[in-house]
Amino acid sequence: MKKRLLRPEEAANFLSVSKWTIYRWIEEGRLKATKVGPGALRIFSESIEDLIEKNTITSIGIHRQAC
Repeated sequence: MKKRLLRPEEAANFLSVSKWTIYRWIEEGRLKATKVGPGALRIFSESIEDLIEKNTITSIGIHRQAC
């Protein structure tokens, strides 16, 4: 990710979620953002990378029983 700050729409497209999910995640503290002007919100790309890293699944852990 090259940009340091992303618009909510850009973050949403990158994560394949709606922009409303991005706003909710900011309110919940899952993403870090800053206001850069009146009505202009930007999300830190590092917080998106952290979110992805924290939610990475390394093992699904599905065990099937023999029939």
